Amino acid sequence: MVDAMIDTPPVIDFPDSVITFKYQLPHFFKALHTNGPVRIVAMGSSSTAGRGDDVVPYPARLEMYLRWEYQARFLEMRLDVLNRGKGGQEAIEEFDRFQTDIFDLKPALVIWQVGTNAVFRNYDLKKVAAKIDEGLSQLSAQDFDVILMDSQYTTAMLKDDKIDASEWMMSSIAASADRFKVNLFRRWALMRHWHIHNNVPLSNMIDPDDGDDHLHQNDWSTMQVSKALLMAINKVYRAMA
Repeated sequence: MVDAMIDTPPVIDFPDSVITFKYQLPHFFKALHTNGPVRIVAMGSSSTAGRGDDVVPYPARLEMYLRWEYQARFLEMRLDVLNRGKGGQEAIEEFDRFQTDIFDLKPALVIWQVGTNAVFRNYDLKKVAAKIDEGLSQLSAQDFDVILMDSQYTTAMLKDDKIDASEWMMSSIAASADRFKVNLFRRWALMRHWHIHNNVPLSNMIDPDDGDDHLHQNDWSTMQVSKALLMAINKVYRAMA
C-alpha cells in the first residue's frame, strides 16, 4: 500500500551509480540452478524485521519480487527470504545470533543491515564499526554471498546531533564492505538521491505512525528500496549470464 499522505506517488529514479554492486553473487546464482531450496537470510534491526501492520518489510517484498523474476527461468526453484531482523538491535547484538540465525540455516545469500541503531541509540560508533568488521570477517569466509545494507535516510538520522555520526557511520560501513570485498547496498545514498534530486519530501518517506521518532520508512519508500535491491541483484545476474 502507499501511505495515505501520498496522494500521487513521487516520480523517482534509480541511478546506476548508486545501485550497482561491485562484486558477483556466485553462490546465490549457483543455488538458483539446483533443485534444493534457495535461502536468503535478512539480518538486521526493525527496518528488516518490520513494525506494525502498515509497512510490509523489505524481506517479504524482496522474496515476492525474486520469485516473480526468476521462477520462469528456474522452474524448480524454491526461494525463501528468511527474516531475522530484531527491532532495536545493532551489529554488536546481531553478531551473537550469527550461528543460529545465519550459519545453521545454510543460506546462499545473506543481507546484513547495519548502522541505524548505532547512531539513533548513541552506541560507541567505533565499537560498532569493529563488530561489523568482525562480522564480515566471519560472513565472507562462508559458502554464501554477502550484501551489506546501510541506514535509512530519514529525519531522525539527519538531526543536528545525529548528522555527523550518520555520515561517519555510512563512510565506515562502506569502508568495511570494501575491506572484505562484499557488496554494499547504499540505502542512505539512494534515499538521499530521492530527497535531493527527485524532490521527495522526507515526510513522504517516513512512516506517519512512527510517533516522534521519524526514523522508520513508510510502505511506499520500503517498496522502492526493495525494488532497488532487486534491480541491483538483476544487474549482477545479467553481467554473469
